[in-house]
Amino acid sequence: MWDVIIIGAGASGLMCAIEAGKRGRKVLLLDHAKRAGQKIIMSGGGRCNFTNLYVEPHHFLCDNPHFVKSALSRYSQWDFIALVDKHNISWHERDHGQLFCDDSAKQIIKMLLDEAHSAGVKVQLQCEIFSQQQLSDNHYSLQTKSGSYECQSLVVATGGLSLPKMGATPLAYKIADYYQLPVKATRAGLVPFTLHQAQKEKFADLSGISFPARASCDIKVGKKTKQISFTEALLFTHRGLSGPVILQISNYWQAGEPLILDLLPKLDLFKELLFTQQKRPELGLKTLLSQQLPKRVVECLLESAAINSVPLKQYNEKQLQRVSELFHQWQPQINGTEGYRTAEVTLGGIDTDVISSKTMQCKSVQGLYFIGEALDVTGWLGGFNFQFAWSSGWAAGQVV
Repeated sequence: MWDVIIIGAGASGLMCAIEAGKRGRKVLLLDHAKRAGQKIIMSGGGRCNFTNLYVEPHHFLCDNPHFVKSALSRYSQWDFIALVDKHNISWHERDHGQLFCDDSAKQIIKMLLDEAHSAGVKVQLQCEIFSQQQLSDNHYSLQTKSGSYECQSLVVATGGLSLPKMGATPLAYKIADYYQLPVKATRAGLVPFTLHQAQKEKFADLSGISFPARASCDIKVGKKTKQISFTEALLFTHRGLSGPVILQISNYWQAGEPLILDLLPKLDLFKELLFTQQKRPELGLKTLLSQQLPKRVVECLLESAAINSVPLKQYNEKQLQRVSELFHQWQPQINGTEGYRTAEVTLGGIDTDVISSKTMQCKSVQGLYFIGEALDVTGWLGGFNFQFAWSSGWAAGQVV
């Protein structure tokens, strides 16, 4: 009999195991993968964007916006940074407060496994879960590839559906369904967009080109509609659009809704066109625009809008306004997203209304806990999802 069994040796599961083990609990951590922390290893280009200096509740999407506050305030980014410093892992800050290892994400895995070992946690990998059930005494029984186990507290830390090649499964949702717990509709988040076929072919040669842009879309807040925007790097791919600005807006964009891209967010192009028309009337439109954006991007956009490049003196004000709108309010023909195959996170998940925000325990099922990405909590790009994993794992680890 184990005090605690945690299913999922990812970020939240490892943190929960460490904290429970520190309290003297007999902890078994199970995972079907060959290695613990698969997503940690590949994150941040192999350097793990393990948290962010500026973690605030508004950086998270959840139908209950207050749910994240308790865990994030009790185990903050500063607590995790202190743990990283304790293990002498050097790190650096990038844009927007994002923190990365100087060397390798493997250092974070080693740190967590070392902490788990020190806390007496047993880690069992390549252990497939066949079934689980709650026994009459509120204990739990698990049938696995490695045999049967029983425990007092069962923690589900199996994540969402993103990156199936990394071992993602719907196990958390199946367990929720077993106990008749509501699950918010899931979809891919922090994910690239694909373009409709005609536009995909037209822009295929731009693959690999990147530059700063602002992405905007409308979102509903209650009965009102407001616009949300992000300004970061845009990347053209052979299938569509990616880069940080696209990943960020993908959490909010809804299929069928327009996506607006400002390709020159720091410039008033209309004013620039009028000014240059007066000062250098013989200058070609494409030449001027190519001073601000990659030439191939300029050519593709002008061609797609059937705008010929001639000297600026040949355009009237209305035509220059149209050029300005093309580059400030470009609406690409979005076909959809790349889906779970490349998505960094899963939007939706276990309804947080049935989970205690303080302990992560299911309100209606004693001894059953859900943490991390399995829940209906999704952070922005930039270390926020890892921070919620650490915080929710820590919160559950104090009570299981």
